[in-house]
Amino acid sequence: MTALNDLLKFDSQTQALSQVAGRLGWDQETMMPENSGDQRGVEMAALEGVLHARRCDARVGEWLSQIHIGTQDGVIQAQLREIRLSFERAVKVPGDLAEAIASTTSMSQGKWAAARAADDFAAFAPVLEEVLALKREEGQALAVGADVYDTMLADYEPGTSAAELEQMFGALRPGLVELRGAILEKEPAQAMQGPFDEAAQLQISNLLAEKFGYDLKRGRIDKAVHPFSSGSGQDVRITTRTNPDDPFNCFYSTIHEVGHGCYEQNVDPKYLLTAIGQGTSMGVHESQSRIYENQLGRSRAFTEFLFSKMQAHFGDFGIPSAEAFYKSVNSVSQGFIRTEADEVQYNLHVLLRFDLERALVSGDLQVKDLQTAWNDRFYSDFGYHVASASQGCLQDVHWSVGLFGYFPTYSLGNVYAGCLHETLREACPQLDEDLRVGNLASATDWLRDNVQCHGGLKLPRQTISDACGFEPSEAPLLAYLKQKFSYIYDL
Repeated sequence: MTALNDLLKFDSQTQALSQVAGRLGWDQETMMPENSGDQRGVEMAALEGVLHARRCDARVGEWLSQIHIGTQDGVIQAQLREIRLSFERAVKVPGDLAEAIASTTSMSQGKWAAARAADDFAAFAPVLEEVLALKREEGQALAVGADVYDTMLADYEPGTSAAELEQMFGALRPGLVELRGAILEKEPAQAMQGPFDEAAQLQISNLLAEKFGYDLKRGRIDKAVHPFSSGSGQDVRITTRTNPDDPFNCFYSTIHEVGHGCYEQNVDPKYLLTAIGQGTSMGVHESQSRIYENQLGRSRAFTEFLFSKMQAHFGDFGIPSAEAFYKSVNSVSQGFIRTEADEVQYNLHVLLRFDLERALVSGDLQVKDLQTAWNDRFYSDFGYHVASASQGCLQDVHWSVGLFGYFPTYSLGNVYAGCLHETLREACPQLDEDLRVGNLASATDWLRDNVQCHGGLKLPRQTISDACGFEPSEAPLLAYLKQKFSYIYDL
């Protein structure tokens, strides 16, 4: 066998083991018994040790050195690019450090959940300090004199720096603040009257998943405290959650995670268990979940369809018309939780986290001071006080599992979604007619063919610019938000 064949076979086995590790993580969030966390941490560390050893196996470097990349086609070149990046990253991180991170973050996740339930940041702070120290050590090993936070960011959005994001977010923020201020001077939208039966919520949730193209023969929907998606190819799983007083939490969590799930299910099957067999970055991933959830799922046309389904399941729930329902779905109001935030305020929640985690990584902010810093920044940005740790710095799972550098990809995904939506509207002029009857095919087919099928073939920015025909910027997102909410709130 040639070096290329040997390398690709070896990498495919590594990709398969990585999927197994991901499934262990899914199980931990959904099905694992309450007192199994310690053993799961040992299992995760053992598997991470195997994966790390494979990723930095000397044979990978030898095979790469023997392959003439210029003679290969574009697909093989992309696979070799990703394998090389993974190898060069892995050889810089000691194996015992990789195992320690896997073990500690697995344990930390349970500690975070307990502290969140108890509203007790002080109980979690020592664990977070340990996670942060390990991730800093990893970042320093990878950076080799470069910016540590940029190195962390590269794990989720290759080719993007904190300085670039700061400039983009700086251009985004004033428009959001101005729009938010104008909206909050208006009367709030009409509220729904619950409670809403959980079983009925989940019935509608499953219907929405299928309407948006999620293949339940290659996936499943379960419940979790913090909704997420997991897997790729032929086994892509998502979660949602229910609230008897707020069915939108269930419906739009489902649609959001379906966006992630459909991206993975729609990657070209030829790429299965290869280095390009999954989404190209978390920013592009988030663009899919956010365009599904917001530009499509919260559109005036689609909410007409959703309104009819809610009437059928819940009868009179206090909203008299489809127009009033559209405004209720898109209501802008005060709140603490990022995942429940409206489109106008969501990115302000993300920018808060972006700035705080950079300060944590740099050492400008100590973990013991995080809760105070969070609360002060939240008051500065939103104008009211955080009531509890579970509504503040303990609300997200990300830092507990070491995902420093992940948060900014949420807002970058919104920016990408704005660009994609502008182009999608031009490509599908009949879109609103389809959405009114719950037909998502024209939109989801366009996204599949122009973004999702490529998987990791292209770099993130190229994926978006090729789909849109222009370089991504914050302008389309701001234009969309201003147009939409100026109508809803008669600005």
